[in-house]
Amino acid sequence: MKNLLTILTVLLMFNARAKDMPVLYKADNPNFKYVGRVDFANPQLPKFWSPGVYIVASFKGTSCELLINDEELYGKTHNYIEVVIDGKASRIQTTGKTNAITIANNLPDAKHTVLICKDTESGMGYLQFVGLKCAQLLPPAPLPKRKIEYIGDSITAAQGIDESVIPCGKGQWYDQHNAYEGYAARTSRALNAQWQVTAVAGIGLIHSCCNMDILMPQVYDKTSLRQDSVPYNFNYQPDVVTICLGQNDGKQDSTSFCSAYVKLISTIRSKYPQADVVCLTSPMADASLTKTLKSYLTGIVQAANAAGYKNVSKYFFSRSYNSGCSSHPDMKEHALIAQELTGYIRQLKHW
Repeated sequence: MKNLLTILTVLLMFNARAKDMPVLYKADNPNFKYVGRVDFANPQLPKFWSPGVYIVASFKGTSCELLINDEELYGKTHNYIEVVIDGKASRIQTTGKTNAITIANNLPDAKHTVLICKDTESGMGYLQFVGLKCAQLLPPAPLPKRKIEYIGDSITAAQGIDESVIPCGKGQWYDQHNAYEGYAARTSRALNAQWQVTAVAGIGLIHSCCNMDILMPQVYDKTSLRQDSVPYNFNYQPDVVTICLGQNDGKQDSTSFCSAYVKLISTIRSKYPQADVVCLTSPMADASLTKTLKSYLTGIVQAANAAGYKNVSKYFFSRSYNSGCSSHPDMKEHALIAQELTGYIRQLKHW
């Protein structure tokens, strides 16, 4: 009898420990929710390029490990990700092609939330989500019903905003990227909305900078915008689409620029018939370019409305924001930009 009790005790202890042992939950588990342009050609290894793509989940247990692959573009480029556990954010850089990162440890043995966001933009290469190791993966809370898409360039991609680890001019040019803290994600969080960032550093409407061989209208229907590849299915149907282009175009022929802009609006409305479209000035433009963009956008909105696109409006930022790297807005200024845009969208949509 004594031996039997000993065996039963050992079995109970083993079962208790086994219950708490981490299990790998693969990327195709239905309890993972994805937001953004994601390539699901391989459901167990989904790829995403764009800044701000994020995954949400919930887990029970005291620890959690993230398994994620990095394209390791050029054999050396490593993306940054934002990991948010129970509302507390940490910025982490990958270190190789395959990465096993402990993102939570010594937590209370309870339910926890996790959000994983790509901080770096498309030019840094893709990330490939493998899964999470934890004691138990749980269904996450429902995603917000409201949805916003943000079309833009390096400003919208949140380039140059985060000097918390590496200051401007040091390290690699992407070391200060932080899409999670950019105005797009901040605006959506303030409005309790999902966000999708459709942005590429350097891109323009009819003229891109830096010898770039793509334009936004050319790649708008792609999952990998920078590479102009992998068709996108437009399964994310936003309530609002903002367009923040023109910084890289500079002053262009007004007819060419405005015609291309109205055509882009037409494309957007064909994909999202019910969405409001908001045309924005560039928040880092100088006084001369801002004046030009205000003039262009006034005519563009009038032309779009006249063509039957009634839910098209404009918003002009109150000033220029240039305190970050390479005269981009810094993190505090992204908060101010988000504050302005949040106010406008809240009024527009009665949110």
